[in-house]
Amino acid sequence: MPRKIRKAVFPVAGLGTRFLPATKSIPKEMLPIVDKPLIQYAVEEALEAGIETLIFISSTRKHTIYDHFSSDFELETRLSHSGKPDLLDRITDIVPDRVDRVYVTQTEALGLGHAILCAESVIGDEPFAILLADDMVKNKGAGALSQMVGLYEETGSSVIGVEEVPPERTKSYGIVGVDDTEAGHQAIHTMVEKPLPEDAPSNLGIIGRYVLDPSVFRHLHSVGKGSGGEIQLTDGIAAMLETRPVLALALQGERYDCGSRHGFIEATIKYAMEHDDMRDDVLDHMFAVLKSYGRI
Repeated sequence: MPRKIRKAVFPVAGLGTRFLPATKSIPKEMLPIVDKPLIQYAVEEALEAGIETLIFISSTRKHTIYDHFSSDFELETRLSHSGKPDLLDRITDIVPDRVDRVYVTQTEALGLGHAILCAESVIGDEPFAILLADDMVKNKGAGALSQMVGLYEETGSSVIGVEEVPPERTKSYGIVGVDDTEAGHQAIHTMVEKPLPEDAPSNLGIIGRYVLDPSVFRHLHSVGKGSGGEIQLTDGIAAMLETRPVLALALQGERYDCGSRHGFIEATIKYAMEHDDMRDDVLDHMFAVLKSYGRI
């Protein structure tokens, strides 16, 4: 029986340059979608999937992420004394006490693969998950990571979340080539980082969700620096393919690339529509804006 996925890594050391100057002092992962920061949505997805240890790979400048998941006694006292139990619950129930939080500093910006290597001593010899907070997947049923953990528990194989992308956009993604297995799964045989459309093995783009065997650490150590002088997670997984199967899972749900400004706005609108107290006002404003630009 496959071992339980207990630990999840959240690489949060990036500079978020697309959102400057907003991210000069605020980590990209702390930008809010309506009333919760991106990183909280990712953590909630991990908790739904049964994760017991949250590992944040951060830089020395990102204290706000630590602060967000820590107690704020002054704020909690004020909310308690002012008779606002609903607001108090919203800031004290973010992460259950049973869930461990570990913060690891990435001292050099050497890529996603290097960020994952920073978690090696915490992960040890067990399978683990990776969630990139700026990829949001909204689904009415099981969350993205829950879907992937389910496939891992069924097969015992590493799993990468993918989605179909337009051919002209393959150069913005890691792209996988797949073969169908007898069990009806998609086994990855090739991984290419940001290929031109004519060089892409498929139109299946990797999104920021992974469930990986710990042997990936050995491969990350051996592949060295790749594209851009960084240690690429894709290269480590590609090397792992030589000895272990890795499956691609087309995730159910709507994916929003909140690492881009337009994706961030799209997600904000979509999530705002889920709030009963906001929906009508948001729709009225959208209608007025569209009308003012002659779109309706």
